[in-house]
Amino acid sequence: MVSHKEFEVAGKMPGLQVWRIENMDLKLVPKALHGSFYTGDAYLLLFTTAAPSYNIHMWMGDECSQDESGAAAIFATQLDDYLGGGPVQYREAQNYESNTFLGYFKCGIKYKKGGVSSGFHHVVSLDVKRLLHIKGRRSIRATEVEMSWQSFNKGDCFIIDLGKDIYQWCGSECNRFERLKAAHIAIDIRDNERSGRAKTHMVEEGSEPEAVIKALGPKPDIAPSTPDDDKVESQNKKKGALYMISDASGSMTVSTVAPCSPFKQAMLSPEECYILDNGVDNNIFVWKGPKANKSERKAAMNAGQQFIRDKQYSPKTQIQVLPAGGETTLFKQFFWDWKDKDETTGPSKAYTIGRIARIEQIPFDPSILHTNLAMAAQHCMVDDGSGKVQIFRVEDGARVPVDPATYGQFYGGDCYLILYSYKQGGREKHIIYTWQGLKCTQDELAASAFLTVQLDDSMGGSPVQVRVTQGQEPGHLMSLFKGKPMIIHSGGTSRKGGQSKAASTRLFHIRQSSCRATRAVEVEATASNLNSNDAFVLKTPNSLFVWKGVGASDEEIDAAKHVVGFLGGSPSQVSEGKEPTDFWSALGGKKEYQTSTSLQNMIKPPRLFGCSNKTGRLIVEEVPGDFTQSDLATDDVMILDTWEQLFLWVGKEANEVEKKGAPKIAKDYVDSDPAGRKGLPITTIKQGEEPPTFIGWFQAWDTHMWDTDPLERIRARF
Repeated sequence: MVSHKEFEVAGKMPGLQVWRIENMDLKLVPKALHGSFYTGDAYLLLFTTAAPSYNIHMWMGDECSQDESGAAAIFATQLDDYLGGGPVQYREAQNYESNTFLGYFKCGIKYKKGGVSSGFHHVVSLDVKRLLHIKGRRSIRATEVEMSWQSFNKGDCFIIDLGKDIYQWCGSECNRFERLKAAHIAIDIRDNERSGRAKTHMVEEGSEPEAVIKALGPKPDIAPSTPDDDKVESQNKKKGALYMISDASGSMTVSTVAPCSPFKQAMLSPEECYILDNGVDNNIFVWKGPKANKSERKAAMNAGQQFIRDKQYSPKTQIQVLPAGGETTLFKQFFWDWKDKDETTGPSKAYTIGRIARIEQIPFDPSILHTNLAMAAQHCMVDDGSGKVQIFRVEDGARVPVDPATYGQFYGGDCYLILYSYKQGGREKHIIYTWQGLKCTQDELAASAFLTVQLDDSMGGSPVQVRVTQGQEPGHLMSLFKGKPMIIHSGGTSRKGGQSKAASTRLFHIRQSSCRATRAVEVEATASNLNSNDAFVLKTPNSLFVWKGVGASDEEIDAAKHVVGFLGGSPSQVSEGKEPTDFWSALGGKKEYQTSTSLQNMIKPPRLFGCSNKTGRLIVEEVPGDFTQSDLATDDVMILDTWEQLFLWVGKEANEVEKKGAPKIAKDYVDSDPAGRKGLPITTIKQGEEPPTFIGWFQAWDTHMWDTDPLERIRARF
């Protein structure tokens, strides 16, 4: 195996290593220049996590030669080989980089004109004259453009870099968040490229200093702002097709496995390699089966490139090459039943990511809820549920109080408003849960949304709103019923005289969540709904059973007694594996059901998106890399996806279009999720009123961060 001398240091430490292709060889790029790329060159990047796991990226500038991109591909394959075939490989093209790649450079990426001939200046040179155009709100790119007023427009920020002095020029139509991001780039140039030997200045359009006029000449009228290029419609982004690659005949052939997503994981055979085609969103994934032959595995990247040519996709299309076990979130989301090794069904979890290394799930301990925000966030718990609860049913467009004796019972034909009040840090806080039954009418759904807003307004707009669909209740809601399980009936209503008749045979599934709250949900009475991890109650016209799965907990058996008490009758206890025949016949005969007792433990990194109509259309963009509190743009609405629930965070300066459009975007986001997560709880939060369940996903949250203007804070660093 050929191995380059540079590989001896590759992947030995967590972090990023960058090499440039120079004369068909690898040359290490010094750390201070990470994030700057010459558009005439190709680069190889390796990111190593603490686990360790590896990402290999080959990056091609717009003007790089065929030879250089070919060399980058060969080195990427050799490095993959050197690291045992386990890395995920990405092909990146200038201006079309993957979010994973952009996440390494939180201060943004700088594109420089020229190529290898420019050489690396390890010497800090103050003899510089260039103009950088700053684009993007989440993924920031600074592109070197022609040094002339013709390059400017009113809607963007530009950096006029004169070596000793770095001027950040702000167009009259650019917004605050863009200024903030551009300022980070200016500071980064000063601190890293100039080693602190330059001065930074902020300049408004119309008040340019002498030095700027001298560098650019007399100032003409500046062009108006230009809208950003149209993004692919989100409906199409989620579409994928799956193909199998084989080279049995010696030349690569591609055959269709499934023309449209979502796919089943079982479609991927370990003996083969596959292409998942998401070309409409400029993505191609190549999956390498662990038992596929070696030549096929090695040719995976080439197969992806050939596929792009055959399909006549844009040469900018990103390619990810994935080994089995190293699948990325973007890839997994196209499979509705994706399980990582040793997983079974059950609600999957997002985990807080400690610098990308896997962190064990934090066990639940109610006594430290107020101090441990990461635990509060993971378990969706703002407190232990001991505050004040008021429940209303939606009836004829109004809210009617529910009898407290029946608190904890919910009917699928109804909608409810649950107002929860608790104390935190001396202040009274409120949550409004809007619970929507699966069998309620369209009118009730609309009324429940309207009544929630009305109740929120009557309380001064400070409550957190959580929309809950039947069967997807968050742990905190289940904990409000003082030790009793939450009982959810599949249909019917709790109104006087409106009761629809319950089925003669009923099956209740009883499960305790990770935060020790229990719910009993009525499910279809069929044997395939049983699960070894849980307890079930089965009622027939003439018998009552409590079925105990091998993995059921004592609390689940206790909860079963509550359900029995409600249904009435004396039950017979049945242990899994010792069922009498009339138990099976009541369920319509024996069937296969979920028997693995290791509950799911899926690693899903939380994801943050911004919804903004600054370009005139409402668009959604993901924040790349590990997000922080400063990624919450105060003039936008943000979506935080923690896999079990969705948060809508409303910035104080968000405009009406964003506020009104974001809930629909959040709902569309869930409904069009390739993994098929329907009906997730959606929590709406206003800036400054964040509950611990939200704060805990951010490292080192600062409650006073927005007390002073972020722009003023960054100006102080100029």
